Amino acid sequence: MISRLWPFLLFMMLAVLLAVGVSMSGRENREAIASPLIGKPAPDFTLPTLYEPDQMIALAELRGAPFLLNVWGSWCPACRDEHPYIEQLAASGKIKVVGFNWKDERDDAIRWLAQFGDPYHLIVVDLPGKVAIDWGVYGAPETFLVDADGIVRWKYVGPIMPHVIENELAPQLARLGVTL
Repeated sequence: MISRLWPFLLFMMLAVLLAVGVSMSGRENREAIASPLIGKPAPDFTLPTLYEPDQMIALAELRGAPFLLNVWGSWCPACRDEHPYIEQLAASGKIKVVGFNWKDERDDAIRWLAQFGDPYHLIVVDLPGKVAIDWGVYGAPETFLVDADGIVRWKYVGPIMPHVIENELAPQLARLGVTL
């Protein structure tokens, strides 16, 4: 009789363990993913620009002022959702917004920007996706805040929307002396 109960008891123990794990994983903001890069130097890169593929931009050239690195692609539906808010951030003139075009064909990216607008200070291209691996990118959109010294201060996975700007990005920028 007891040997027949073992599978049921094992199933119940696993169900309880799963329920406890799910309840413990509840974070207030599941889209804000702690990155191991926070507080560390941004991974170095030298990448071509979108409009002039022969021109290379190094991360060192972006230092001196805080900037947002916005990972996007023309193939990304959520990138279209966040695009008006990225445009507003860039238009504010308070923070430089650098586009990081990821795994995207050049012509597709240029056509997408022509249709929706180009808010970026400049756009670097990582078609093979190797630099994105160093940054811990696993999807688009993702946005990083890098300070004037090249230290990553914040990362957000998902589309930047007004509540994210107000509740998360603005306080991070304020710490860097930038007010929106």
